[in-house]
Amino acid sequence: MQKKYKLLAFDFGASSGRAMLATFDGEKITLEEKHRFSNDPVNINGSLHWDVLRLFFEIKQGILKCANSGDRDIDCIGIDTWGVDYGLLDENDKLLGNPYHYRDTRTDGMYDEAFEKVSKEEIFKSTGIAFNWFNTVYQLLSAKLSGDVTLKNAKTLLFMPDLLNYFLTGKKRTEYTIASTSQMFDSKEYKWATDMLEKLGLPTDIYPEMIYPGETVGTVKPELAEELGIGEVPVIAVASHDTGSAVASVPVEKDEDFIYISSGTWSLMGVELDEPNISDDALGYNFTNEGGVNKTIRFLKNIMGLWLIQESRRQWDREGELLSFDELEKQANEATPFASLIDPDYEEFQTPGNMPKRIRKYCEKTGQKVPETKGEIVRCIAESLAFKYRQVVEGMEDVTGKKYSSIHIVGGGIKDKMICRFTANATKRVVEAGPVEATSLGNVLVQAMAAGAIADLAEGRKVIKNSFDIERYEPTDSDAWDAAYAKWKEIIK
Repeated sequence: MQKKYKLLAFDFGASSGRAMLATFDGEKITLEEKHRFSNDPVNINGSLHWDVLRLFFEIKQGILKCANSGDRDIDCIGIDTWGVDYGLLDENDKLLGNPYHYRDTRTDGMYDEAFEKVSKEEIFKSTGIAFNWFNTVYQLLSAKLSGDVTLKNAKTLLFMPDLLNYFLTGKKRTEYTIASTSQMFDSKEYKWATDMLEKLGLPTDIYPEMIYPGETVGTVKPELAEELGIGEVPVIAVASHDTGSAVASVPVEKDEDFIYISSGTWSLMGVELDEPNISDDALGYNFTNEGGVNKTIRFLKNIMGLWLIQESRRQWDREGELLSFDELEKQANEATPFASLIDPDYEEFQTPGNMPKRIRKYCEKTGQKVPETKGEIVRCIAESLAFKYRQVVEGMEDVTGKKYSSIHIVGGGIKDKMICRFTANATKRVVEAGPVEATSLGNVLVQAMAAGAIADLAEGRKVIKNSFDIERYEPTDSDAWDAAYAKWKEIIK
């Protein structure tokens, strides 16, 4: 009889976290949400932080719920979070302060500080990573320049999934995919970019042993195992950067060239490469080279995704006018097409606040019709995102020299059927949407590979395709979308 594997994936997103228990019977994966909890950054004295101890409590609650519901025979555990953020440990392995949240403003002005010491070109050639204000290197530079005592006293830096793994196992390890997001890691040599770090005056000796997806971090500490009612379960280094896990789950055929969008608060859009592309063209497009499963490279672009709709909805909630996402989509479908357009990556859209007001101000400034209704705001966002996707597709083809006929969208964003449909229309490419639980499934696939339940990533992707429905969108109305795309490009110049 085929063994059934039970694999527990913890996925920390921008607003919530989940414990997802996967059962694999040798052919199909089923997922069950065991525990869901909010993941709220906490503002303390004007600084934004992870509430990391509460989040570890929630990890324990997820494990307890498995044990108490008859699923104490877990085979593996894996944790993924977003990239760049970290905690610092002292010489006694005690946590020094509350880890900063990437949306904290302490990195303001750090580009200028960094480029005075190391050129933008050298940083990109050293790391292959695109320039984002929240990258770890700028967080550390801010800490260094402000005289932050936690950095002065730090003996170990652990990225957030590594820190949570440490709390579970007592083992300090750095996982490759999460390290690759920091803009401190040499993507070609698979080592820390120590020459660059030294020029920036940053520490080079606080990073633990590097491990790769599929390796074992350690086992749940005996005292924790007893507390939680499970065995000393292996904790696996999955692709612990959430996008790395999401891309691992894209249900494509082996050796297929494909464009993916991991769609959520951010849209991470790119292709899978065998080695980094650190060409001048890649730098010009601000594309990034992040690590993937099997040391592949996720060559991609960070795009401000559903954050714009989420933040607009939060503003309407504050005003006492909360609507469901389904109702907002219905109103957007009824709004006039292409009436107002924005650049989703406009700087003033990147921080929390009154997003509808900022969008109206952008449209007024660019001489467009100012969207007034909720439907007009949401349609403006959705159409503009679709045009941004087309721009990135064209850039990817320009840099890689390949043509891509389809786009695979995975993650929670596929629930927004309007954006999936608009993406097909704007890009003039077939869109394959699914699975929705991409990050958890990629996390699970690597655990299954580590447990010997799945041979390799290609087999795992076949299992995903066999286990979950994929929805297909064909492009329509190409002429109208072409004309509006030309208009959008003029607006965002």
